[in-house]
Amino acid sequence: MDTVLNQIGNTPLVKLKQASELTKCNIYGKAEYLNPGESVKDRAALFIVEDALKNKKLQKGGTIVEGTAGNTGIGLAVVCREYGLKLKIVIPKTQSIEKKETLKKLGAELIEVDAVPFNNPKNYIKQSKKIAEDLSKKVRNGVIWANQFDNIVNTESHIKTTSQEIWSQTAGKVDGFICSVGTGGTLAGVSIGLKEKNKDIKIGLSDPMGSSLYNYIKNNKLESSGSSITEGIGTSRITKNFEKAMVDIAFQTDDNEALEIVYNLIEDQQIVLGGSSGINIAGAIKLAKELGPGKNIVTILCDDGRRYASKIFNKKFLIEKKLPIPKWL
Repeated sequence: MDTVLNQIGNTPLVKLKQASELTKCNIYGKAEYLNPGESVKDRAALFIVEDALKNKKLQKGGTIVEGTAGNTGIGLAVVCREYGLKLKIVIPKTQSIEKKETLKKLGAELIEVDAVPFNNPKNYIKQSKKIAEDLSKKVRNGVIWANQFDNIVNTESHIKTTSQEIWSQTAGKVDGFICSVGTGGTLAGVSIGLKEKNKDIKIGLSDPMGSSLYNYIKNNKLESSGSSITEGIGTSRITKNFEKAMVDIAFQTDDNEALEIVYNLIEDQQIVLGGSSGINIAGAIKLAKELGPGKNIVTILCDDGRRYASKIFNKKFLIEKKLPIPKWL
């Protein structure tokens, strides 16, 4: 049966003109914003739900609980509607209003909590786990905590789909892959899948300010500096998914650089992306410069930028944060 779930994955590769011209390389973005839930997270959501159903942890009418910055929640909401499942989402209050409204429209129950570090028991991920544990004692048809950060089905989704698509779409002529990390599933899965095909493919991490992973790769220390307005990427811990990532090199990018890329892409190619895609493209440019001219580099275009309109297309917000303002705003 043809459903919306059949539209998850098999996204096109888009050549990024300015980035390619700047580096004399071919830099491509995997257009994950074209998934039904408009983000790369649809892939992990589909695999997590179908794994739970296959292993009889859930049946129709069952409940999924997850802590998410938004995109995984939206992906889960799309999948849950198709399978007749209920969804409870624990989300930090700091996340964009657009993502929260989308979750509600897709039928998810939203529980908004304060944004606090992972080591705080009130962290949104820990609260979601506790809610799932409490619910499992009284709900029929099954309850699961999706646990996207440490559920390695997330990584498997990208080994089996994203990496295979990239290899096929480049006819095996890919020299480097790079992206940022939230859960670590995309970077881990794509790095494993591509290196199984060719161990010489260079895998990079593009990290926003405020995240600890750049220093972890460079100096083996979980230390961070600065901050970022980007959502869903950057972390101060090593997740079970990220543990599996085969990273060769790491770069760090600030919000100014990322947003300039996002705004230029709208004008140059009429593609509207969120800030995390700006971090990824900036990383791809740096990786291309490291590898030299003529190389083929792939990154992830994570999600649709209109999901962050109240922030990255809001002049007042940008002024307050001392961030670049596009001339057309």
